[in-house]
Amino acid sequence: MTDVPFGVLLSGGLDSSLVAAVTARYLAGTKAAKQWGAKLHSFCVGLKGTPDLKAGREVADFLGTVHHEFQFTIQDGIDAIEDVIYHTETYDVTTIRAATPMFLMSRKIKSSGVKWVISGEGSDEIFGGYLYFHKAPNKEEFHQETCRKIKALHRYDCLRANKSTYAWGLEARVPFLDKDFIKVAMDIDPEYKMIKHEEGRIEKWILRKAFDDEENPYLPKHILYRQKEQFSDGVGYGWIDGIKDHAAKHVTDRMMLNASHIFPFNTPLTKEAYYYRMIFERFFPQNSARLTVPGGASVACSTEKAIEWDASWSSNLDPSGRAAFGVHNSAYENQVNSVAKTVEPEKIIPKMEISNLGVAIQS
Repeated sequence: MTDVPFGVLLSGGLDSSLVAAVTARYLAGTKAAKQWGAKLHSFCVGLKGTPDLKAGREVADFLGTVHHEFQFTIQDGIDAIEDVIYHTETYDVTTIRAATPMFLMSRKIKSSGVKWVISGEGSDEIFGGYLYFHKAPNKEEFHQETCRKIKALHRYDCLRANKSTYAWGLEARVPFLDKDFIKVAMDIDPEYKMIKHEEGRIEKWILRKAFDDEENPYLPKHILYRQKEQFSDGVGYGWIDGIKDHAAKHVTDRMMLNASHIFPFNTPLTKEAYYYRMIFERFFPQNSARLTVPGGASVACSTEKAIEWDASWSSNLDPSGRAAFGVHNSAYENQVNSVAKTVEPEKIIPKMEISNLGVAIQS
């Protein structure tokens, strides 16, 4: 239902591609189609030649959408970081990494006359789509982690999608987070969501199978079964590597050694995190502001609790999907912790206690 021009965000990943496929399939014959045209407009952002641009273009061609690609450079992203931190009001590393290209794309989308877009946010939280879910020891742990992720959406992905778009007056809508759909998805026995290599089941297998229609396919097979790429990775691996290099030029080893004294709350463990924190504190120096940002260790977007699933992860606490060693096809080559070797992580950041959510498993 809309009385203004709209489109879909299409990264070429499973979630955004499914949203685009369903929208394109049911757009014809609607009031919106009569008013704005039966051709769906899709939007994608990335560095030149990156995974999302290539996959997004393939899906757009398959669906027949009017596709708009926005290429940005690492310098474009670096130049926008201060604005991104101001508008998203966070110093969380994952959020800023992903919000920056989304912020740049939103400006382009709004300038084209589109007022709102449909996005695939929430699917990974509901179905356990992040690569670290490969290490879930059992269905109870798997389900508890999805519940923790859903309850934290307003501090991470929904915060990013909401604020990086509304910074330009663009609205993002998230069908995966429809309450009725969440109820259906979370009532499924988590056994069917778990990754089982011996059975050929990858992340979000149940969602992929639901749309695996041989007679009237929603998506090309290789897109339907494409490995999970976090948005900040899919726009180009060079993006994260570039901002790490940029942060290293502005944050010295000595600054890292004193990090626990300068930032006793949510002490940054990496130079990139320290760099974001300096900018955040300049815009929002109040203690009440810094307390709104979540903390704790994370690997490949996990909660701190899920790090217990694999002891090797504690040596490389990076929120990028490439930190999921043995899972991601392009995992980091070396398990190197970016914290200075002379600094002990336990002394930098206090351990967070995550209470038992007590979520019942329903079959």
